[in-house]
Amino acid sequence: MQTPETYETDKRKFLSSLAHSSIFFSGLFISIGIPIALLFITDDSVVKDNAKEAINFHFNVWFYGIILVPLSFITFGLAGGIWWLVHWGLTIWAIAHCINVPDQPFRYPFIFRPF
Repeated sequence: MQTPETYETDKRKFLSSLAHSSIFFSGLFISIGIPIALLFITDDSVVKDNAKEAINFHFNVWFYGIILVPLSFITFGLAGGIWWLVHWGLTIWAIAHCINVPDQPFRYPFIFRPF
């Protein structure tokens, strides 16, 4: 088992970014399978932490989507559009963090973490 100090930085960047970028396929429920698979196949603690955070973010996106889709009909799409921009923006921020600071897991602000 490799320690975080000996883990390949490029591999860590790729796997952590992959966990977070899976949200781009959040319309498909199989998208959550990517971070779940990473959680079980990797030995790297940073990648595991990023995978857990990505799983929690999936749950938040779905939860808030359930609330905001009906509100989008009332607000003529504004509520859903803002949430779409927020969740894509946070995902891009997470990917950039994983690439620029690979030794530190990313934490999404303002989400609940059931996992």
